[in-house]
Amino acid sequence: MSGQMIVTPSAEGIAASVRAAKGKGLPPVHLWNPPFCGDLDMRIARDGTWFYQGTPIGRPGLVRLFSTILRKDGDKYFLVTPVEKVGITVDDAPFVAVDFEAEGEGQAQKLTFHTNVGDSVTAASDTPLQFVRDPETGEPSPYVMVRAGLEALIDRKSFYRLVDLGTDHVVDGVTWFGIWSDGVFFGIIPSAELP
Repeated sequence: MSGQMIVTPSAEGIAASVRAAKGKGLPPVHLWNPPFCGDLDMRIARDGTWFYQGTPIGRPGLVRLFSTILRKDGDKYFLVTPVEKVGITVDDAPFVAVDFEAEGEGQAQKLTFHTNVGDSVTAASDTPLQFVRDPETGEPSPYVMVRAGLEALIDRKSFYRLVDLGTDHVVDGVTWFGIWSDGVFFGIIPSAELP
């Protein structure tokens, strides 16, 4: 026997570990390398709702706490504490951008997005906007990088507001319809494909 304690992960145990380790700001999950303890029956739906054992987590503070220890390794998502790492399921992106503010105009414009879990992020070169088009319908799914590989799906009302701020810009000889933020142009669709 290795002498290693076998741990059965639970949402309550993870929350207690995070509260005990929490300081100011986001926990340094990128520095933690605990053993993998298995998968937890936790899921983040496309609309940003967090479920535990099939039931929505109704406490926003608990969802925020879990969101601070979320990490993406490869294509998988984990809740990570100093002592355990558990896998969870994410249907699309782990966060939803529910609103944004635009400051300035043109290339000087800055777009700051706010997520369903209390994060705020300005779209920039290190926190880019991305527009993924469905290969069959052509419909775009817009995302903003929040932190360390974790994206927020931009909700529909915010996307429509973004489109209202859009402009044409030539990128590598092709005219794109897109949006400026923090001096970076993010193309949404080639202008020739607009209806």
